[in-house]
Amino acid sequence: MQLKLGISTCPNDTFIYESLLCGLENSPFEWKVTFADVQTLNEMVLRGELDVAKISAQVYPQIAETYRCLGCGGAIGYGCGPLLLSSASDSFNPNLPTTLPGANTTAALLFKFWYAHQFKNTPKLEYALFNEVYQGLLGQSIPQGVTIHEHRFTWKRDGLHLLQDLGAYWEQETGSPIPLGIAVAKKELGDATIESVELEIRRSLQIARQRQNPVTPFIVKKAQIDDDEVIKSHIAMFVNDFSENVGEAGWRALDNLWRLSHC
Repeated sequence: MQLKLGISTCPNDTFIYESLLCGLENSPFEWKVTFADVQTLNEMVLRGELDVAKISAQVYPQIAETYRCLGCGGAIGYGCGPLLLSSASDSFNPNLPTTLPGANTTAALLFKFWYAHQFKNTPKLEYALFNEVYQGLLGQSIPQGVTIHEHRFTWKRDGLHLLQDLGAYWEQETGSPIPLGIAVAKKELGDATIESVELEIRRSLQIARQRQNPVTPFIVKKAQIDDDEVIKSHIAMFVNDFSENVGEAGWRALDNLWRLSHC
């Protein structure tokens, strides 16, 4: 059976899914993969264009009728949330626009969650691809923005200013881990096929976790940053036991987020 899969080029996704894409032994699936930024993947799933995908957790209520949230393959954890950064200031300015990495991203929702608790007015928002947000901050064409993925590890080195760790704020207010991303599969595939997909994702992840060196040429080629130590840090932060089994705490965190997305 051929299935259309969508994942990002970020090291946590390529780490989890590499063995699956290379072909697992006795696999019933042939994978046609699309690599894209998370906002693009969100939009593709909203249009029903992918059979299986890694997407922003916050978009799930919009697709719950047609997609099933999988119990593995996502990104949930502690201390791994998006960062609100500034190119030149140590304090947030609500009068300036804030650039977010896509309207449907969990990062956007976490920013709005924080902003609503700090200010009474509506935030001024702009949107760009996640790597464009970071480049804009570096070039000072973007005064303040929310960064995700590998750039969580390079902002200090690059002279940017941390205004708020949005993940830390979520943990403080909710007491739950940060539900960044989830894997989903089309319900029309049927329960048996979806369970086989989950099994493949778990097998792929288990193979990756058993490697002595987590970084492979495949992961490096897809990454936005050519730095093995940053890639290792990225994988260590975003790939954990929640990636293999969402578990009770993970589902509780997702429920908190999905309720917030309806507000």
